Amino acid sequence: MIADLGARALTALPPEAAHKATIALLRAGLGPKVARDDAVLRTELAGLSFPNPLGLAAGFDKNAQVPDAALRMGFGFVEAGAVTPRPQAGNAKPRVFRLRKERGVINRYGFNNDGLEAVRRRLEARRGRPGIVGINLGANKDSEDRAADYVAGYQALAPLVSFCTVNISSPNTPGLRALQGRGDLEALLGRVLAVRAQTPVFLKVAPDLTDEDKADIAAVARDLRIDALIVSNTTIGLRDGLSRHKAQTGGLSGCPLFTLSTGVLADFARELKGAVPLIGVGGVASARDAYTKIAAGASLVQLYTALIYEGPGLVPRILRELPELLRAEGHERLETAVGCAL
Repeated sequence: MIADLGARALTALPPEAAHKATIALLRAGLGPKVARDDAVLRTELAGLSFPNPLGLAAGFDKNAQVPDAALRMGFGFVEAGAVTPRPQAGNAKPRVFRLRKERGVINRYGFNNDGLEAVRRRLEARRGRPGIVGINLGANKDSEDRAADYVAGYQALAPLVSFCTVNISSPNTPGLRALQGRGDLEALLGRVLAVRAQTPVFLKVAPDLTDEDKADIAAVARDLRIDALIVSNTTIGLRDGLSRHKAQTGGLSGCPLFTLSTGVLADFARELKGAVPLIGVGGVASARDAYTKIAAGASLVQLYTALIYEGPGLVPRILRELPELLRAEGHERLETAVGCAL
């Protein structure tokens, strides 16, 4: 409760300052610690054994400063990043805007991060520690060969993490989402997979896709046998019903994204028919939301924005209530609930 009150007090600060303060508190060891998970929540994906399906989405720990503190909060896995080969300041401030009424956020950070070498050193320092920690890979804004950026990121960090995510879905790097087109996607993933070792490769896509886009991405993911598809990043749409900040550019996350992202998740589940595991992200703020993503086809789920409004107590609350929901729906193992609503 004290941690939740502290987290909510941080919302009195400007959004980016609050984020930095949260990272500093976790680095100081002030984060909460959660007890052991219910056995019903254990699951397998890409050769990895997850104690529970709830993950911390990329964007929270951009520079891999607090992955172990985040794991102690109760997350079954943590995705740090996004990281680009060279350090990057990101877009001009202000670049993040809270939507308190809607429990959402608009951001246009632009892959601000300390760069590959700094992140590599931090991940090297935690080598051998338990817990599933992945890294989200991005490309520098001014890169002349973005595919090479992803290859460099994989080669440098794959030995230090449990999985690497190719993120071509941020709306805040001009032209990045164009890599989701079938030809560009095949070429990009082909180059990354050519250097793939044992570390799984995930792909993160946007929610703003046509039916043709989804069919093409699914076909590439299936044909190239990527290890998982993360659905989805933030949206550049859904502005009409917002109470404020409608004119702000960037990606919208949080509760307003839930219905759209879950619909896109279900579309990919129908298209892929189990050929590629799915990870659902976008608007998860409760155990019911997590269950809805699982029932729509997700083997794992991720959250981030909800922590801003609910505090760290949200994590143990979901992990306490999700087993109850699963069993109430007749599931003694999480795997049997995956896609059950389709």
